[in-house]
Amino acid sequence: MIVDDKLIASLSKLAKLNFDEKAGKKMKEDLDKILVFIDAISKIDTHEVEPLIYMSEEVNVLRDDKITNIISQQDALKNAPQKDSDYFKVPTVLKK
Repeated sequence: MIVDDKLIASLSKLAKLNFDEKAGKKMKEDLDKILVFIDAISKIDTHEVEPLIYMSEEVNVLRDDKITNIISQQDALKNAPQKDSDYFKVPTVLKK
């Protein structure tokens, strides 16, 4: 694919971008580099490579949950600024 001023103008119109001539020249150079890179990647033979399911083979090692420092409901509600019977009362977040 040839990257020229016409292509840059067309892409900038589609993307609703406005830039001056200097920025257009820089955009043209960058797009050309990107296309060269993609072309190089597409030439790599990957027929013998198995597809990856995950990017890394690391696995999360999680600890077992253990209940510690249990406080009673009454103790928890002692510090609540507002409460309603056995529940914490909080300001409304979602409106109907």
